[in-house]
Amino acid sequence: MNNVHRTRVSNVLIVGSGAAGLRAAIAVHAAGREVVVIGKRLRKDAHTVLAAGGINAALGTVDPEDRWQHHFADTFVEGHFLADPRAVEIMTREAPTALLELAEWGCPFVRLPDGRLDQRFFGAHRYRRTCYAGDFTGRAMLFTLADKLTELGIEIHENQYVSRLLVREGVCFGAIALDLQSGDRTIYLADAVILAAGGHTRLWRRSSSRRDENTGDGFALALRAGASLADMEMVQFHPTGMVAPEEMAGTLVTEAVRGEGGRLYNGHGERFMDRYDPERMELSARDRVALANYTEIAEGRAGPNGGVFLDISHRSKEEILEKLPRMYRQFMESQMLDISRDRMEVAPTAHYSMGGVAVIPDTHATDVEGLYAAGEIAAGVHGANRLGGNSLAETLVFGRRAGEAAAAFSQAISAQLRDRTAIAGAHDELNLITREGEELARPLQRALRDNMWEHCGVVRDDGRLRKGLDRLASIRAAAANVDVRPSSEGYRDLALALDLRGAIVAAEATLRCAIERRETRGAHQRKDYPNANPLLLVNFVVRADRDGNQELSHVPVSPIPDELKTWVNTRKALAPDGRLLE
Repeated sequence: MNNVHRTRVSNVLIVGSGAAGLRAAIAVHAAGREVVVIGKRLRKDAHTVLAAGGINAALGTVDPEDRWQHHFADTFVEGHFLADPRAVEIMTREAPTALLELAEWGCPFVRLPDGRLDQRFFGAHRYRRTCYAGDFTGRAMLFTLADKLTELGIEIHENQYVSRLLVREGVCFGAIALDLQSGDRTIYLADAVILAAGGHTRLWRRSSSRRDENTGDGFALALRAGASLADMEMVQFHPTGMVAPEEMAGTLVTEAVRGEGGRLYNGHGERFMDRYDPERMELSARDRVALANYTEIAEGRAGPNGGVFLDISHRSKEEILEKLPRMYRQFMESQMLDISRDRMEVAPTAHYSMGGVAVIPDTHATDVEGLYAAGEIAAGVHGANRLGGNSLAETLVFGRRAGEAAAAFSQAISAQLRDRTAIAGAHDELNLITREGEELARPLQRALRDNMWEHCGVVRDDGRLRKGLDRLASIRAAAANVDVRPSSEGYRDLALALDLRGAIVAAEATLRCAIERRETRGAHQRKDYPNANPLLLVNFVVRADRDGNQELSHVPVSPIPDELKTWVNTRKALAPDGRLLE
């Protein structure tokens, strides 16, 4: 049995090297505490690089009428009243400062002739409040943050796979990680740990996530450590993912295309959004546009590859190359299609986990002492539907807050906790997984993705959800016999087996929550319950018992502050029961 490991000690450990994790690290450093960041990928290749269209903040640059309260109302209403009002308030209040800070650090946001940051429309926003760097905003942000870490001398350890958080008597004191090339193990001891490990959208066959990321392993880490998950049924299907070629299916076609005037047509040549949201058309909320695209396809009005068409060809090529350079290149390189002349064929694709680890909004602390979560892995901000551009704002605002809270926790404790028994248990688990077996992880991952797409996709019903849960049980049984051994590719087999294990846990939580939410709300579309139920203004919460069995409960959504109800009502938003908020 291999229990050999290196030890690395810091005040705060951050698991995940995307925008949320890097912003958290900067906050920890600013508070005077030592911090280490570990990630599966190279430091400038986290999932944040795929966030294309922009980041929201009520700067009022282009539309001076905009206020953070308008941003709050848009986010809360389009989240179908399921978000935590305090989390939404914090994000919308603090986004302007967070964004301007990043600009000061050198992020190349597009600017107006007078030097102020330009802002574009995104779907369901009342005003133009989305700042952007072409259509590669996430990449620009991540590179800026990574360069800031280098300037500050903050360590980022690459190619590290965390298999288990270390917990003793309800207190998290670190993690065990595996080097994906050498197989070397490291015990990272820390006063506090911040999870910034992304979501679980790779669990669906058609997904905008890349291979081997967003597999839900972060959710599984949190659940096994004793934290809770919330709103796992709330998965956003982006309206526009590529459908061809096959290897590109699901790849994101950024909302910036619609923000710049892109129009949707079905296979009959009809501009169909007037049937679904005649006022906002293509700039409707993502859940509505995704359902519209899905419906057109399901009812037989699709194109030759099973999608609908997104058209930006009425804009000049010069404008497209300036505003949408990545999309132009993406279609030219994959299909030899010039989007300045031809329509893009697109279809819904699993894009964002709106549920996740349950946290306290102000600090993003979890149920486990010393454990925090930030970014896509955390629940609370988006409710039942995420507005485009809010995810990147969330990473900056709550990355900073989680970092500050973890640093304060570290400063307050008198001694760093260690537990040899917990460390030995983490080693034993890796040793047991490394074995010969009759199954391979990749085919089982594909089976899981097919299962979730077929039984827990854009439109759901009780029968399919329960069938999905049954099939998941069969996949879990097969996963217990996966072949895992070192190869010329390093320890990729072990990483795949761990991904599969995490995916099964996250998929089960998603299916169970989806079964219990017997209504249609936002991205959760139930064919058998087509209307919203005002009695289900609750967050479904998942916990694991000592044996790992998932237990489901629910809690009421927190009340909205009185001073913000006026802003919500001004937007003429109706509550799910048809009445204005009182």
